[in-house]
Amino acid sequence: MSKDVVLIAPEHMLGIDAKYVHVLKEAGFDVIYPDDPTFTRGEKSEEETIEQLSKCSAVIAGGAQYTRNVIAALPDLRVIARSGVGYDKVDVPAATAHNVALTITPNANHESVAEHALALLFGVAKGVLPNDEHARAGRWPQSETLPIRGTVLGIIGLGRIGRSLASRAIAMGMKVIAAELYPDADFVAQHAVEIVELDDLLDRSDYISVHCPLSEDTQGLICAKTIARMKKGAVLINTARGGLQVEADLIDALKSGHLYGAGLDVFEVEPVTADNPLFQLPNVLVSPHIGSGDSLSRLMMGVEAAECIVSLRQGNWPEGAVVNSEIRDQWSW
Repeated sequence: MSKDVVLIAPEHMLGIDAKYVHVLKEAGFDVIYPDDPTFTRGEKSEEETIEQLSKCSAVIAGGAQYTRNVIAALPDLRVIARSGVGYDKVDVPAATAHNVALTITPNANHESVAEHALALLFGVAKGVLPNDEHARAGRWPQSETLPIRGTVLGIIGLGRIGRSLASRAIAMGMKVIAAELYPDADFVAQHAVEIVELDDLLDRSDYISVHCPLSEDTQGLICAKTIARMKKGAVLINTARGGLQVEADLIDALKSGHLYGAGLDVFEVEPVTADNPLFQLPNVLVSPHIGSGDSLSRLMMGVEAAECIVSLRQGNWPEGAVVNSEIRDQWSW
């Protein structure tokens, strides 16, 4: 029997002789890469996506769209291994119906995203970019910035990323409150994190950082209604998913001054284009969805995704990493 083939799709992983490649090859897999390096941006048609994926039995997935039609047309595809924790690009019911295991990398990138959220928070609060521009131009405005210590950070979603952010924020003297349906009781007790309802969090927080998954229930969570409840002068940080925010409503709040500023790593439509109205606002700091993308995190996401594929090929179930774990009893390679 010929070797099984794994497609490594994310652009930052293309052609790199990294540990995750060795993990796959040592387990007997052939490794291939997309014919077009932009494949993982999610801009390809279903037909193009099917053609690319037809060459493999497993894929380390980036941002390509795994729709019902795509999955149905790939009978040899056994594993979609997301390099990251988000999987909104994958039709999960379709993957389940066609007995395709969908895995994520829950242990690899949470600290990187937490650090990036803090970077955006500091960048907005301390006016890093505008003050850099002033100084380089020979201007010397002594504009007032926002404090971090003694303020309230509201975290929406206290999973691995939320907890990583909480511990760092507490070390800087912030009071942390969180909205989370299923909090880690030991963590909450150890770090004195107050669990509150979402409305309470919006009312009380000086800074709000979003770390919940994108779902039907959370789509457009940050909208005119929820923004209106936020304190005047609050700062919003979103490093989770662009679909969690209604950008038109956010723009209105930023223009009116109801929100002091926003730090955004994610957008409603990605990749973004230069004409996004958010980019015209001086109180917005942005980055191109790179929160999980530091060098260590990228390496470890690749390794964890590869290890999920290898484990499944060897008949071992990677506990805590399979999204559609209900297929376990009937799943096979």
